[in-house]
Amino acid sequence: MRKRIAIDMDETICDSLQRHIEWYNHEFDARLTKEDTTGTRIYHVIPQEHVDRVRQHPNHPDFFRDLAAFDGAIDAIKILSTQYDIFFVTAAMEYPASFAAKYDWLKTHFPFINELNFVFCGDKSIIHADYLIDDTPKHLDTFVGEGILFNALHNIHAQGYQRVHSWQDILEKLGLD
Repeated sequence: MRKRIAIDMDETICDSLQRHIEWYNHEFDARLTKEDTTGTRIYHVIPQEHVDRVRQHPNHPDFFRDLAAFDGAIDAIKILSTQYDIFFVTAAMEYPASFAAKYDWLKTHFPFINELNFVFCGDKSIIHADYLIDDTPKHLDTFVGEGILFNALHNIHAQGYQRVHSWQDILEKLGLD
């Protein structure tokens, strides 16, 4: 039986932070950069009066539709899929309006992964896999298998996790480089 890898979507295979920054800067005529969010989330570095509006961005049906994939993510996952069963697990319950766009994004970028392996959930502790690759430490904290923290600006200070900085790092870690 092949081992399973569960892979988060946002900030693990695609750049949702860049979309947040673009929409925020456009809506509020600001000059926020990704680097401004180092060690935290966008919601903690913008004026309090903007937070509710920015928290609504992911509820827009187009927010997730055409996000940029991280360098090497698609090719690495294609390589991983030759040896592992791949499941995409996204905490979409936070933004139910994102289901269609996330589904379309995954189908477009990963046609080699069966859509039955797309898991839209809230609490990722229900996921049964050998590995979970995720950018959010709280998801790794409750995961029963081996958690791998995908490096992101917001988790830069998180300690006590196996951290990877790129998809090439993942291939090397799993012996497929």
